[in-house]
Amino acid sequence: MPRPVIALDWGTTRARAFLISETGEVLERRSADQGIQSVPAGGFPAAFEAIAGDLRRMAPEAQIVLAGMVGSRNGWVEAAYVPCPASPDAIAAAGLTVALADGTPALILPGLSCDEGAFDVMRGEETLIVGLGLGDGIACLPGTHSKWALVEGGRITRFASFMTGEIWGLLRQNSILSRLAEEPSEEGARLGLAAGFAAARRPGGLLNTAFAARSEVLAGRLPGSAVGPYLSALLVGHEIAGALALSGRHDTVHLVAEGAMAESYGAGLVAAGLTATVTTPEAAFVAGIRRLAGAIAA
Repeated sequence: MPRPVIALDWGTTRARAFLISETGEVLERRSADQGIQSVPAGGFPAAFEAIAGDLRRMAPEAQIVLAGMVGSRNGWVEAAYVPCPASPDAIAAAGLTVALADGTPALILPGLSCDEGAFDVMRGEETLIVGLGLGDGIACLPGTHSKWALVEGGRITRFASFMTGEIWGLLRQNSILSRLAEEPSEEGARLGLAAGFAAARRPGGLLNTAFAARSEVLAGRLPGSAVGPYLSALLVGHEIAGALALSGRHDTVHLVAEGAMAESYGAGLVAAGLTATVTTPEAAFVAGIRRLAGAIAA
Protein backbone atom coordinates (compact mmCIF):
# COMPACT_ATOMS: atom_id res chain seq x y z
CA MET A 1 0.00 0.00 0.00
CA PRO A 2 1.28 3.51 -0.77
CA ARG A 3 2.45 5.52 2.24
CA PRO A 4 2.77 9.24 2.82
CA VAL A 5 6.23 10.65 2.14
CA ILE A 6 8.19 13.30 3.98
CA ALA A 7 10.63 14.69 1.43
CA LEU A 8 13.44 17.17 1.97
CA ASP A 9 15.05 19.12 -0.82
CA TRP A 10 18.16 19.87 1.25
CA GLY A 11 20.60 22.22 -0.44
CA THR A 12 23.71 24.13 0.50
CA THR A 13 21.99 27.17 2.02
CA ARG A 14 18.31 26.22 2.35
CA ALA A 15 16.10 23.24 3.05
CA ARG A 16 12.51 22.69 1.93
CA ALA A 17 10.36 19.94 3.42
CA PHE A 18 7.11 18.49 2.10
CA LEU A 19 4.53 16.17 3.55
CA ILE A 20 3.08 14.34 0.55
CA SER A 21 -0.08 12.25 0.80
CA GLU A 22 -0.50 8.73 -0.57
CA THR A 23 -2.16 10.24 -3.65
CA GLY A 24 0.52 12.86 -4.29
CA GLU A 25 -1.00 15.96 -2.71
CA VAL A 26 1.31 18.30 -0.83
CA LEU A 27 -0.34 18.55 2.58
CA GLU A 28 2.27 20.69 4.34
CA ARG A 29 5.37 22.67 3.38
CA ARG A 30 8.29 23.91 5.46
CA SER A 31 11.23 26.10 4.48
CA ALA A 32 14.31 26.92 6.54
CA ASP A 33 17.67 28.65 6.20
CA GLN A 34 19.33 25.47 7.41
CA GLY A 35 21.29 24.29 4.43
CA ILE A 36 24.01 21.71 4.87
CA GLN A 37 26.73 24.34 5.29
CA SER A 38 25.08 25.51 8.51
CA VAL A 39 24.88 22.02 10.06
CA PRO A 40 27.79 21.05 12.35
CA ALA A 41 29.40 17.61 12.24
CA GLY A 42 26.98 15.08 13.66
CA GLY A 43 24.18 17.62 13.70
CA PHE A 44 21.99 16.34 10.87
CA PRO A 45 19.49 14.37 12.98
CA ALA A 46 18.85 17.47 15.12
CA ALA A 47 18.64 19.66 12.00
CA PHE A 48 16.08 17.31 10.46
CA GLU A 49 14.02 17.50 13.64
CA ALA A 50 14.12 21.31 13.56
CA ILE A 51 13.09 21.44 9.90
CA ALA A 52 10.57 18.61 9.62
CA GLY A 53 10.00 17.11 13.06
CA ASP A 54 6.42 18.36 13.20
CA LEU A 55 5.70 16.70 9.85
CA ARG A 56 6.81 13.38 11.32
CA ARG A 57 4.44 13.82 14.20
CA MET A 58 1.62 14.47 11.73
CA ALA A 59 2.48 11.33 9.72
CA PRO A 60 4.63 8.95 11.78
CA GLU A 61 4.14 6.18 9.23
CA ALA A 62 5.59 8.23 6.35
CA GLN A 63 8.61 7.23 4.29
CA ILE A 64 11.42 9.76 4.63
CA VAL A 65 13.42 10.65 1.54
CA LEU A 66 16.16 13.28 1.38
CA ALA A 67 17.52 14.73 -1.85
CA GLY A 68 20.11 17.29 -2.88
CA MET A 69 23.40 18.34 -1.30
CA VAL A 70 22.59 16.45 1.89
CA GLY A 71 24.14 13.46 0.08
CA SER A 72 27.32 15.32 -0.88
CA ARG A 73 30.78 14.96 0.65
CA ASN A 74 29.93 17.82 3.03
CA GLY A 75 26.47 16.48 3.84
CA TRP A 76 25.04 13.87 6.19
CA VAL A 77 26.74 10.99 4.35
CA GLU A 78 28.23 10.89 0.88
CA ALA A 79 25.97 9.01 -1.52
CA ALA A 80 28.11 8.02 -4.49
CA TYR A 81 27.13 9.37 -7.90
CA VAL A 82 25.27 6.95 -10.16
CA PRO A 83 26.87 6.99 -13.61
CA CYS A 84 24.75 7.68 -16.67
CA PRO A 85 22.85 6.12 -18.25
CA ALA A 86 20.69 5.84 -15.14
CA SER A 87 17.10 4.70 -14.70
CA PRO A 88 14.84 5.78 -11.84
CA ASP A 89 15.18 2.29 -10.37
CA ALA A 90 19.00 2.54 -10.43
CA ILE A 91 18.88 5.94 -8.71
CA ALA A 92 16.55 4.65 -5.99
CA ALA A 93 18.63 1.50 -5.45
CA ALA A 94 21.81 3.54 -4.88
CA GLY A 95 20.34 5.54 -2.00
CA LEU A 96 21.92 5.33 1.45
CA THR A 97 19.99 4.83 4.67
CA VAL A 98 20.69 7.01 7.71
CA ALA A 99 19.05 7.08 11.11
CA LEU A 100 17.10 9.96 12.61
CA ALA A 101 17.52 10.85 16.28
CA ASP A 102 15.00 8.17 17.35
CA GLY A 103 16.45 5.54 15.02
CA THR A 104 13.85 5.92 12.25
CA PRO A 105 15.43 5.24 8.85
CA ALA A 106 15.63 7.93 6.18
CA LEU A 107 16.91 7.45 2.65
CA ILE A 108 19.40 9.85 1.04
CA LEU A 109 19.22 9.84 -2.74
CA PRO A 110 22.44 9.87 -4.77
CA GLY A 111 23.42 12.29 -7.50
CA LEU A 112 24.38 11.46 -11.06
CA SER A 113 27.65 11.62 -12.97
CA CYS A 114 28.25 11.84 -16.69
CA ASP A 115 31.54 11.27 -18.50
CA GLU A 116 31.12 12.46 -22.07
CA GLY A 117 34.56 13.95 -22.67
CA ALA A 118 34.33 16.16 -19.57
CA PHE A 119 33.24 14.71 -16.22
CA ASP A 120 30.03 16.30 -14.95
CA VAL A 121 27.89 15.87 -11.83
CA MET A 122 24.52 16.83 -10.40
CA ARG A 123 22.79 16.44 -7.04
CA GLY A 124 19.10 17.08 -6.62
CA GLU A 125 18.28 17.86 -10.23
CA GLU A 126 17.99 14.16 -11.05
CA THR A 127 14.91 13.97 -8.82
CA LEU A 128 13.23 16.74 -10.83
CA ILE A 129 14.13 15.08 -14.12
CA VAL A 130 12.65 11.79 -12.92
CA GLY A 131 9.54 13.75 -11.92
CA LEU A 132 8.95 14.78 -15.53
CA GLY A 133 8.19 11.16 -16.36
CA LEU A 134 9.82 11.34 -19.78
CA GLY A 135 10.25 8.33 -22.01
CA ASP A 136 12.34 10.27 -24.50
CA GLY A 137 13.14 13.97 -24.53
CA ILE A 138 15.37 16.75 -23.32
CA ALA A 139 14.99 18.64 -20.05
CA CYS A 140 16.35 22.05 -19.06
CA LEU A 141 16.72 23.05 -15.40
CA PRO A 142 17.85 26.70 -15.29
CA GLY A 143 19.79 28.08 -12.37
CA THR A 144 23.16 29.25 -11.14
CA HIS A 145 24.56 26.13 -12.79
CA SER A 146 21.90 25.10 -15.31
CA LYS A 147 21.48 21.44 -16.23
CA TRP A 148 20.36 19.97 -19.53
CA ALA A 149 19.57 16.26 -19.54
CA LEU A 150 18.82 13.84 -22.35
CA VAL A 151 16.32 11.08 -21.53
CA GLU A 152 16.11 8.03 -23.77
CA GLY A 153 14.02 4.98 -23.05
CA GLY A 154 13.16 6.37 -19.62
CA ARG A 155 16.83 6.61 -18.60
CA ILE A 156 18.90 9.75 -18.13
CA THR A 157 21.58 8.96 -20.70
CA ARG A 158 23.66 12.15 -20.49
CA PHE A 159 23.60 15.67 -19.13
CA ALA A 160 25.62 18.86 -19.20
CA SER A 161 26.05 21.79 -16.80
CA PHE A 162 26.21 25.45 -17.81
CA MET A 163 27.45 28.18 -15.43
CA THR A 164 24.96 30.67 -16.86
CA GLY A 165 23.67 32.23 -13.66
CA GLU A 166 27.09 32.52 -12.06
CA ILE A 167 28.67 34.04 -15.18
CA TRP A 168 25.79 36.54 -15.43
CA GLY A 169 26.50 37.67 -11.88
CA LEU A 170 30.22 38.05 -12.57
CA LEU A 171 29.69 40.03 -15.77
CA ARG A 172 26.88 42.17 -14.38
CA GLN A 173 28.55 43.00 -11.07
CA ASN A 174 32.30 42.56 -11.45
CA SER A 175 33.30 43.42 -15.01
CA ILE A 176 33.71 46.56 -17.10
CA LEU A 177 30.30 45.75 -18.57
CA SER A 178 28.73 46.84 -15.29
CA ARG A 179 30.08 50.39 -15.49
CA LEU A 180 27.28 51.71 -17.72
CA ALA A 181 24.55 49.47 -16.34
CA GLU A 182 21.44 50.92 -14.71
CA GLU A 183 18.52 49.28 -12.98
CA PRO A 184 16.36 47.58 -15.62
CA SER A 185 13.22 49.39 -16.73
CA GLU A 186 10.36 47.84 -18.63
CA GLU A 187 11.61 49.40 -21.87
CA GLY A 188 15.23 48.53 -21.09
CA ALA A 189 14.28 44.91 -20.44
CA ARG A 190 12.39 44.69 -23.72
CA LEU A 191 15.25 46.18 -25.72
CA GLY A 192 17.97 44.25 -23.89
CA LEU A 193 16.30 40.87 -24.22
CA ALA A 194 15.62 41.32 -27.93
CA ALA A 195 19.19 42.48 -28.59
CA GLY A 196 20.71 39.74 -26.45
CA PHE A 197 18.83 36.89 -28.10
CA ALA A 198 19.69 38.32 -31.54
CA ALA A 199 23.36 38.64 -30.59
CA ALA A 200 23.46 35.01 -29.42
CA ARG A 201 22.68 33.96 -33.00
CA ARG A 202 25.47 36.05 -34.54
CA PRO A 203 28.92 34.67 -35.35
CA GLY A 204 31.75 35.69 -33.09
CA GLY A 205 30.80 33.76 -29.97
CA LEU A 206 30.14 34.86 -26.41
CA LEU A 207 33.44 36.65 -25.81
CA ASN A 208 32.81 38.92 -28.78
CA THR A 209 29.11 39.59 -28.33
CA ALA A 210 29.34 40.20 -24.57
CA PHE A 211 31.30 43.42 -25.15
CA ALA A 212 28.29 44.87 -26.94
CA ALA A 213 26.70 45.30 -23.51
CA ARG A 214 29.09 48.24 -23.21
CA SER A 215 29.64 49.38 -26.79
CA GLU A 216 25.94 49.49 -27.71
CA VAL A 217 25.31 51.80 -24.75
CA LEU A 218 28.27 54.01 -25.72
CA ALA A 219 26.82 54.25 -29.22
CA GLY A 220 23.44 55.27 -27.84
CA ARG A 221 21.75 52.23 -29.35
CA LEU A 222 20.84 50.66 -26.00
CA PRO A 223 20.03 52.38 -22.71
CA GLY A 224 21.97 51.52 -19.57
CA SER A 225 18.84 49.83 -18.24
CA ALA A 226 19.21 47.21 -21.01
CA VAL A 227 22.66 45.97 -19.92
CA GLY A 228 21.50 43.33 -17.44
CA PRO A 229 18.69 41.97 -19.64
CA TYR A 230 21.03 41.95 -22.66
CA LEU A 231 23.61 39.85 -20.81
CA SER A 232 20.93 37.52 -19.48
CA ALA A 233 19.46 36.90 -22.93
CA LEU A 234 22.90 36.55 -24.50
CA LEU A 235 23.98 33.92 -21.98
CA VAL A 236 20.69 32.02 -22.15
CA GLY A 237 20.88 32.03 -25.95
CA HIS A 238 24.41 30.64 -25.91
CA GLU A 239 23.42 28.06 -23.28
CA ILE A 240 20.57 26.82 -25.46
CA ALA A 241 22.81 26.63 -28.53
CA GLY A 242 25.50 24.80 -26.58
CA ALA A 243 23.06 22.30 -25.11
CA LEU A 244 21.56 21.49 -28.49
CA ALA A 245 25.04 21.12 -30.00
CA LEU A 246 25.81 18.48 -27.36
CA SER A 247 22.53 16.56 -27.42
CA GLY A 248 21.10 17.15 -30.89
CA ARG A 249 18.08 19.12 -32.03
CA HIS A 250 14.86 18.63 -30.09
CA ASP A 251 11.85 20.66 -31.13
CA THR A 252 10.35 20.51 -27.62
CA VAL A 253 12.28 21.25 -24.44
CA HIS A 254 10.86 20.28 -21.04
CA LEU A 255 11.61 23.32 -18.90
CA VAL A 256 11.63 23.04 -15.11
CA ALA A 257 11.28 26.64 -13.96
CA GLU A 258 8.87 29.28 -12.75
CA GLY A 259 8.56 33.06 -12.56
CA ALA A 260 11.18 35.21 -14.25
CA MET A 261 13.38 32.20 -14.99
CA ALA A 262 10.58 30.46 -16.87
CA GLU A 263 9.86 33.65 -18.82
CA SER A 264 13.51 34.22 -19.74
CA TYR A 265 14.20 30.66 -20.86
CA GLY A 266 10.83 30.36 -22.52
CA ALA A 267 11.62 33.47 -24.60
CA GLY A 268 15.07 32.07 -25.40
CA LEU A 269 13.63 28.79 -26.60
CA VAL A 270 11.08 30.59 -28.77
CA ALA A 271 13.89 32.73 -30.23
CA ALA A 272 15.70 29.49 -31.09
CA GLY A 273 12.60 28.13 -32.83
CA LEU A 274 11.76 25.64 -30.09
CA THR A 275 8.66 24.84 -28.05
CA ALA A 276 8.79 24.74 -24.26
CA THR A 277 6.60 22.74 -21.91
CA VAL A 278 6.92 24.20 -18.40
CA THR A 279 6.79 22.34 -15.09
CA THR A 280 7.36 24.09 -11.77
CA PRO A 281 10.30 22.86 -9.68
CA GLU A 282 7.97 21.90 -6.83
CA ALA A 283 5.71 19.82 -9.07
CA ALA A 284 8.72 18.06 -10.62
CA PHE A 285 10.30 17.44 -7.21
CA VAL A 286 7.15 16.00 -5.67
CA ALA A 287 6.51 13.74 -8.67
CA GLY A 288 10.14 12.61 -8.72
CA ILE A 289 10.20 11.84 -5.00
CA ARG A 290 7.00 9.83 -5.27
CA ARG A 291 8.34 7.82 -8.19
CA LEU A 292 11.65 7.13 -6.46
CA ALA A 293 9.96 6.34 -3.15
CA GLY A 294 7.74 3.88 -4.98
CA ALA A 295 10.79 2.22 -6.50
CA ILE A 296 12.39 2.00 -3.05
CA ALA A 297 9.31 0.40 -1.55
CA ALA A 298 8.77 -2.05 -4.43
